[in-house]
Amino acid sequence: MPHRITNRLNAALERWLPEQRLFLKSTDSTRFVRLKPLTQTMALASFALMFGWSILAAAILLSDGLASGSAVDQARRAQIAFELRLDSLSRERDARAAEALAAQKRFALGLEQVSQMQSALLDSEERRRELETGIDVIQTTLRRTMTERDEARSKTATLLAEVQGQTGAARSGADQAEDVVATLDIMTEALGQTAAERDRMARAADEARAEAETIALEKRLMEQRNDQIFTTLEDAVTVSMEPLDKMFKAAGLDSDSVLNQVRRGYSGQGGPLSPIVFSSKGNPAISADEARAEQIMGALDRMNMYRIATEKLPFDMPVKASHRFTSPFGYRWGRLHAGIDLAAPVGTPIYAAADGVVTKAGWESGYGYVIKLRHEFGTSTVYGHLSKMRVSEGQKVSRGDRIGDMGNTGRSTGPHLHYEVRVGGAPVNPMTFIKAAKDVF
Repeated sequence: MPHRITNRLNAALERWLPEQRLFLKSTDSTRFVRLKPLTQTMALASFALMFGWSILAAAILLSDGLASGSAVDQARRAQIAFELRLDSLSRERDARAAEALAAQKRFALGLEQVSQMQSALLDSEERRRELETGIDVIQTTLRRTMTERDEARSKTATLLAEVQGQTGAARSGADQAEDVVATLDIMTEALGQTAAERDRMARAADEARAEAETIALEKRLMEQRNDQIFTTLEDAVTVSMEPLDKMFKAAGLDSDSVLNQVRRGYSGQGGPLSPIVFSSKGNPAISADEARAEQIMGALDRMNMYRIATEKLPFDMPVKASHRFTSPFGYRWGRLHAGIDLAAPVGTPIYAAADGVVTKAGWESGYGYVIKLRHEFGTSTVYGHLSKMRVSEGQKVSRGDRIGDMGNTGRSTGPHLHYEVRVGGAPVNPMTFIKAAKDVF
């Protein structure tokens, strides 16, 4: 039965694929191989199947290559966009740092101007009091002079009456006339001196009143300048405090709690104390300028505490040279990647992100050569895969100190820094702190 089916298939295919013979010749004989139509059909089918499979495989490989090339291009474009964004953030950070430095200079200049204005105001107050005292003395002298003048006039009238009433028994008329003339000359001279002194005192009083008015005008102008200076300082403090408050809020920190801890750590006082002196006049009420000055000083003190806090919290970048952001914080292949990866050549300097103490500087599985720093307020940082460590355990470091070099030690596929930030022992995204500080540093 199978033989008949084979013969029928060969007969049906004979029309398109006639039987072929393949001759094989040797030195002493000739042989041939008969290629029937069915055999030719199977060979052609096998060749067509292999050719189709080759085309399909080539198409699949080509599509995979195109897809991978597109993914690589997309990754390259994303990397370029990310690096441009990092450059933009770096420039913004530098601009904000320059603005903060300029604001601090304006604060110092404003405080110096306030001090000078306060000193000038105190000098003008003292001059005004001295002039008021001088005016009082002049007025008293003028009143006394006028009283003496009136008394002299009264004595002159009395003497004239006595001279006119005398009969001349004791003295002759000529002697009496001479006495009267002498007395009148003396009284006239005294009256002239009194009038001159009165005029001089009046002119001094007028000059004192004019100077007092001038000082009062200068005082009002000085108060207006002080108000302008205070307003400028208050605006500058407000503008400078806003990004600091936003930075701590963006980092998820309670600014009041952090500043209270700073205040407790920097609250030293001392020095010899003078004896207590009690005044019967009582303490004068604080002026509006003094209240504004105290408010500005309080704001500047808060800014200074912010500065201390930022030095002790990991707001700074650990890598300042050119680098790539190769891996974010989060879960990767089902496991938590507790930090970020920043890639650069081996030997790139690594810097401390904040003031702290080295708690570990050595080898650790997975991290390779690793440095761990403990900072204030329950925060710590980790720097992994280093090629060289430049600090030792127990050493104190400051923000910006070089602590090591980038490397490729431990479980690593290339030179990079694995950077972690921990709060209360739990890992948090380091970019939270870095982004929070981009408008301040």
